[in-house]
Amino acid sequence: MLTQDQDQKQRNWKPIIKAFEAVLGTNGVVQRREELITYECDGLTSYRQRPAVAVLPRTTEQVAAVVKICNQYAVPFIARGSGTGLSGGALPSEDSVLIVTSLMRQILSVDLDNQRIIVQPGVINSWVTQTVSGAGFYYAPDPSSQIICSIGGNVAENSGGVHCLKYGVTTNHVLGLKIVTPEGEIVDLGGQIPEAPGYDLTGIFVGSEGTLGIATEITLRILKSAESICVLLADFTSVEAAGATVSDIISAGIIPGGMEMMDNVSINAVEDVVATNCYPRDATAILLVEIDGLEVEVAVNKQRVIDICKQNGARSVTSASDAETRLKLWKGRKAAFAAAGHLSPDYYVQDGVIPRTQLPYVLQEIEVLSQKFGYPIANVFHAGDGNLHPLILFDNSISGALEKVEELGGEILKLCVRVGGSISGEHGIGADKKCYMPDMFSNVDLETMQWVRQVFNPQGLANPGKIFPTPRTCGEAANAIKNQHFEGVERF
Repeated sequence: MLTQDQDQKQRNWKPIIKAFEAVLGTNGVVQRREELITYECDGLTSYRQRPAVAVLPRTTEQVAAVVKICNQYAVPFIARGSGTGLSGGALPSEDSVLIVTSLMRQILSVDLDNQRIIVQPGVINSWVTQTVSGAGFYYAPDPSSQIICSIGGNVAENSGGVHCLKYGVTTNHVLGLKIVTPEGEIVDLGGQIPEAPGYDLTGIFVGSEGTLGIATEITLRILKSAESICVLLADFTSVEAAGATVSDIISAGIIPGGMEMMDNVSINAVEDVVATNCYPRDATAILLVEIDGLEVEVAVNKQRVIDICKQNGARSVTSASDAETRLKLWKGRKAAFAAAGHLSPDYYVQDGVIPRTQLPYVLQEIEVLSQKFGYPIANVFHAGDGNLHPLILFDNSISGALEKVEELGGEILKLCVRVGGSISGEHGIGADKKCYMPDMFSNVDLETMQWVRQVFNPQGLANPGKIFPTPRTCGEAANAIKNQHFEGVERF
């Protein structure tokens, strides 16, 4: 059997590219090596590999035709949206075709009466709300990258966001999908109603990270804007007190629209870059709490949240009800990842989930790990649902730094699992975290997941090498490959 390198050297790409051009035209096929640099990684930039070719379809039929060509020549293919993913989910292999959906940007249908909208995968997340906001509606899932990330990528990774505490993540807002299977067939999953009979194939597909096919049309649920919205900013002298406040608010029966926490490192980074002048620079941690609903409900819960914050030692609580000030309070949190780039030459972000009651303990343990490994960590996260995003600051030009930082990130993920959490809340597993899957799932669990993958993707051509430790019998070899992250891929 040929190795991948041998197969790459012997594969004749000329007829494959000619077939692509017959479907997409010459402008729809990218093959020059220097042009392929654009597609060599996603938001996880430490690992880079150019694909053999990238294609730019505009319709479902074109995607299906491209996938059938890939099947004909047994060529692996990877779907890519805006390239904002943070787990290496769109990382290509050398002998692969990258199917880029960024030109599929049409909003196909808006149905306000039934609160739904149908979009192509390249539509940017924030465009959905912009399209319906004038009529008093919005799309709830709002990743921090919402002004640049695409709906197709959100579906692939089951993305979350600030407002997913109360309203749920992407899967809770996807009613139906038109997909191209890994064999090039066009299939409709779900529909235009919230619950359809039969197996929940839509739920299986959302979060499958491109391993079960490519979504080409997505039917989304949109929500009516709340009558009243209030954002509270509380600052604390300890991270533990802020964490305890999160648990107390939920325990009181209050479910905020969003509840976010930032530590002192993140606060100062944001103020240095965004200059909101809203976040106290001397605060050890701040808590942002958004309350929405009926006006009377918001008024009552606002006071209850203020009381809980003060009972836990909040020095002050700032309130904002008008849209402009609310946006200003949220602006810093939305810019936290970008601001971290000004703190050090590089940063490595992880994504894990823990029970809310474990927040004080886990944050203490993260600080212990930071001291042990010698790398500062900025903490900014979706506190309400326990979705942590520790940003490990380092300098990638120092030999061995990336490996140590990855080890530190792995220890944080293992910590999350030990306290009853998960190794991913919204960034997905991709190529970055696949070696930690056995820490969370048994061999039987992993094998069962592979059965599902084999039904949709029997030839293993759709986004190979992602999610699972090995392409097929991951349970058998998991322990042997835990540290083999990106074999054959360049590191930067």
